[in-house]
Amino acid sequence: MLTTFPSEIATSSASGGVVEWRTEPGLLPYPDAVAGMERSVAAIAAGAPERIWLVQHPPLYTAGTSARDADLLDPHGLPVFRTGRGGQYTWHGPGQRIAYVMLDLRRRGHDVRSFVCALENWLIATVAAFGIAGGRREGRIGVWVHTPAGDAKIAAIGVRVRRWVTFHGIALNIDPDLSHYAGIVPCGIRGHGVTSLAALGVDASMAEVDTALRAAFEPAFAASCRP
Repeated sequence: MLTTFPSEIATSSASGGVVEWRTEPGLLPYPDAVAGMERSVAAIAAGAPERIWLVQHPPLYTAGTSARDADLLDPHGLPVFRTGRGGQYTWHGPGQRIAYVMLDLRRRGHDVRSFVCALENWLIATVAAFGIAGGRREGRIGVWVHTPAGDAKIAAIGVRVRRWVTFHGIALNIDPDLSHYAGIVPCGIRGHGVTSLAALGVDASMAEVDTALRAAFEPAFAASCRP
């Protein structure tokens, strides 16, 4: 039986109080991640410290609450998990850093829109640390970059809130197998690509990206935010 967090633990003090950071070794099965988040959300709602859980998954697809059957094109034998987060289809796998963000919005102004805005700012600041100009696009959640082929998404966002505690979170492409995105219409958005730090010429390790995420977190969440 996998415990909730058998991994490295560190803490930081952000605007909402102490935030525990936990880095999961290896590739975490998706059902174990959901079970761990469920336990953590219940604990945080009861007063436990907030948590950021950094993980990688084996290759798989997830379908959010708005996912359309027509957007699952060809899963190529990869498992597909229906999940309670917002959004549509996305892919997870090695080379992608997922941060499950479990924050108590009762301590942070009861503002879901500000929370999503802060997630975007966090990702924009993180990729900027590697010389990448990420940004928002009207009507398209996530973080996008300009490429010679047009706009491409480098980071996805999908969240859920229960009793004012957030879970699920962000997925930042570092050096994944981007061919797996051909099995879906990513996030239900047609006509735009998906990219990664590696595809943009950035040679960054997972540890380096984690360091950048840690450095960018508190400034992004320190104040109310509007896109």
